[in-house]
Amino acid sequence: MSLPTLSDIFDEYEMLEGEDRYRLLIDLGRKLEPMPDALKTDATKVPGCAASVWVYPTSTADHRLHFLADSNAAITKGIVALVLTAVQDRPAAEVAGTDIAARLAPFELSRQLSANRTQGVPNMIELIRKTAQRLAA
Repeated sequence: MSLPTLSDIFDEYEMLEGEDRYRLLIDLGRKLEPMPDALKTDATKVPGCAASVWVYPTSTADHRLHFLADSNAAITKGIVALVLTAVQDRPAAEVAGTDIAARLAPFELSRQLSANRTQGVPNMIELIRKTAQRLAA
């Protein structure tokens, strides 16, 4: 199952409120490609997240980034899926130049969710950015 576009997600998110937004994020998290348990290690764990979040980057021969990711919390997993939607399967050079936080800004996650649920997002974005820069070089 593939993730919808960020624009499509926002169109739906914008029409919802409160609990319905949570449900949308939870459903989005369910659409993430399964991450094998063997990849859920300290090396792939994103620091600073209240819930456990793991992100494992891979790349294709044509330098497109593909991330496997998971979380032990349903809403957090949806946020992870939202972040990945901004970069999944794009060329590393494009991802390195993408302002992921700006692409997520319309969702106003910090206003919709508790600080606990969003505190690890900058760390995940930084991990994605550094991976992209390394592979684009």
